[in-house]
Amino acid sequence: MQLNLTQKRFATWCLIAALLGLVLWLLAPVLTPFVVASVLAYALTPLVNWIDDLGRGRIPRLLAVLVVELLFIFVLVGIFLLMIPIFAKELPLMREQLPVVLESVNSAVKPWLRQFGIHLSLDVASIKSFAMKYFNANVEDALTSVLTSLKMGGSVAFTIIGNAILIPVALFYLLMDWPRFMDQLRNLIPPRLRAGSDSFLAESDAVLGQYLRGQLLVMLVMAFFYSVGLSLFGLEMALPIGLFTGLAMFVPYVGFGLGLVLATFAGLLEFSATVGMARAVVMVAVVYGGGQVLEGFFLTPRLVGERIGLHPLAVIFALLAFGQILGFVGVLVALPLSAVLLVAIRRAKSGYLSSRLFKG
Repeated sequence: MQLNLTQKRFATWCLIAALLGLVLWLLAPVLTPFVVASVLAYALTPLVNWIDDLGRGRIPRLLAVLVVELLFIFVLVGIFLLMIPIFAKELPLMREQLPVVLESVNSAVKPWLRQFGIHLSLDVASIKSFAMKYFNANVEDALTSVLTSLKMGGSVAFTIIGNAILIPVALFYLLMDWPRFMDQLRNLIPPRLRAGSDSFLAESDAVLGQYLRGQLLVMLVMAFFYSVGLSLFGLEMALPIGLFTGLAMFVPYVGFGLGLVLATFAGLLEFSATVGMARAVVMVAVVYGGGQVLEGFFLTPRLVGERIGLHPLAVIFALLAFGQILGFVGVLVALPLSAVLLVAIRRAKSGYLSSRLFKG
C-alpha cells in the first residue's frame, strides 16, 4: 500500500514528535528548571507587556521584568512563610497535648473496635516516651541530624539549591526576550504552514489564558473560604492554614491534601484539651467537605473546566501521566499542557471527520 504525500507528512511529523518526546524524557532532570521557567514566563509575560503598555514605551522592559519577577518571588516566598507560624505554634502544642490526644484516641477506639470482635490496645506509655524524647531533643542533636541527612543526600540538596538559583535566572532571560523567541520559533515554520500554526497557537493561547485566569480566581476564593470557615470554628491558626490551602491549590489535589492534614492536625491539638476532638473532626468535615463541593461542583467547572473543556477523568489521568514522566514538575504543568493537547485533538478530530477516510 503506497502512502500519499499527506500521509507521508503526517508520518514524518509523528516520528519527529516521538523523537522529541524521547529526548525530553531522557533529559527531564536537566530540563526541569527550564520547563518551569518557560511556564512561568508564559504566565508572566502578559503582566510585563501590560507594564510596558502602561508606560507607553518610557519604562524599559528590563525594569518591567525586574518588577514582575520580584513580585512573583515575593508572593511565592510569602506562601512558604505561611508554614512558619503553623509549625511554630503547633510543635509546642504537640509536646503538651500529644499525651492527651493519645489517651483520647485509645479510649475512643478500643470500645468501637470491640464491637467488631477486634481487641486492640495502644501502648500509650511507649508512644508517649518516644514522642517526648523526640520533641525534647536539644537543638544540637536536631542540627546534627539535618547535616547528616544533607551529607547523605548531597546530590538532592545540590539539585534543589541549583534549581532555586537557575529558575529565576532563566525566567529573567525568557521574560526579557520572549517576543524575540516567539518570532524565531515562528520563522522555523514553513511559510505554507504558518497560517494553520498561527491559528492553532492563537486558540491554544486563548485556552491557556482562560485556564490561568480561572485557576487564579479559584485559588483566591478558596483561600478566603477556608480561612473564614476555620475561623468560625475557633481555630487559632485559621488564617495561615486557610491561605496556604487555597493558594497551594495551583498544584491540583496536593495543595488540598496538605491543607486538610494541617487543619486536622491543628484541630486535634488545639481542641483536644478544651472542647474535645469531635470538634476538630466536625470542623474538617464541614469546612473541607464544603470546600470540595464548592470548588469541585461550582468554581472549577465554571471558571476552569468549562473554559478548557477537560473532563474530570482526563484531569486525573493528565496529573498521573505527566507526574510519572516529569515528576513534581509534571504535576505543575499537567493541566496547561493538557489544554494545548486538547486543542490539537479537537483539530485532528475535525480533520478526520471531514476527510475521505471517515466518509468512505
